[in-house]
Amino acid sequence: MQPPPPRPRALLTGAAALVLATSLAACSGGDDGRGDVAKGAETTNSPAAAGAASGTPGAPAAPAGGKVAMPTGPATAFTKARDTTAGPITVTTLTGAKSGVSGKVWVWLPPEYNDPKYAKTGFPVIILYSGGQSAGYNTYTDNQLPIQAADVEMTKAGKAHPFIMIMPVQNLDPDEHKALECSDIPGQPKMGTWMAEDIPAFVRANFRTLKSRDGWGVMGASTGAFCSAKLALQHPETFKVAVPVDGYWAPDSPLWKGHETERQANSPNAMVSQGKADVRMLATAAGGTPPEVKLVKDWVAKAAPPLKIDYYEQPGGQHLTSDFKKMIPNTLEWLTQNMAGPTSD
Repeated sequence: MQPPPPRPRALLTGAAALVLATSLAACSGGDDGRGDVAKGAETTNSPAAAGAASGTPGAPAAPAGGKVAMPTGPATAFTKARDTTAGPITVTTLTGAKSGVSGKVWVWLPPEYNDPKYAKTGFPVIILYSGGQSAGYNTYTDNQLPIQAADVEMTKAGKAHPFIMIMPVQNLDPDEHKALECSDIPGQPKMGTWMAEDIPAFVRANFRTLKSRDGWGVMGASTGAFCSAKLALQHPETFKVAVPVDGYWAPDSPLWKGHETERQANSPNAMVSQGKADVRMLATAAGGTPPEVKLVKDWVAKAAPPLKIDYYEQPGGQHLTSDFKKMIPNTLEWLTQNMAGPTSD
């Protein structure tokens, strides 16, 4: 089932705006323009070829006492949301201890997780953000973006880590005028705290993970790309990598009205050049959509070290869920090259 259409974007960049289609499954076409990416960023025609970050200078070392974080509890009750060829996806409603926000979170565990051979192994975590309003749904939980099946096949081929995948909702209301933009907007539910603090705490309470941020990444498409870029830039102590797929960078929810200082503090467009986040990213653009190419490339060009951004342009791509699907193997391979894999003490 196709999700509700995303919000139109009016404040995507300073002088130029990318007007996205009113449906996640429709966008304009065009040529495949390219340009130079400025100092502080890296360019590649293949996400996999972007290369692994072999160790970031100044990054914190893994905490003492081993590399694996065993579940801290209390255990959460889950129900089965659906079966897939890659195993079940479960769901729960998480009420965040720090944010007070209650929202659905879907979870998929790779087959290796429940294999007795891996009983003392910690697994890397990817948090996946949907396109559109994502109130009550997440497109990574259904056949539109079957990333779980791709991960199983690529793990068998030695091309991907078996990842724990966490798929939260991003909004509490389908009304686009009440979009929370993965942020703590003054006077609104603290969705930023829920995303950045409550969800990682929930994952650590329930699953074997890695203590180091090297085992934590975020990825999303369209609106989810904004969330993944924003949260990684704000919380490099938690997330080592981010993959914003065909994203935008300026918060534009009507709820920011009267809170410009806070809006700017939550803007990837502002944070990308501040030189504060020791994070590795892969930013993609739909090559068949010239305004999107310009928007993403202009943002990548602003990247200030220690932030490093690889850029990938999907040849002839459109801002379509079907094209986001085509990029799943490449993004999984890039994440694998830039994150720690399953680890035992």
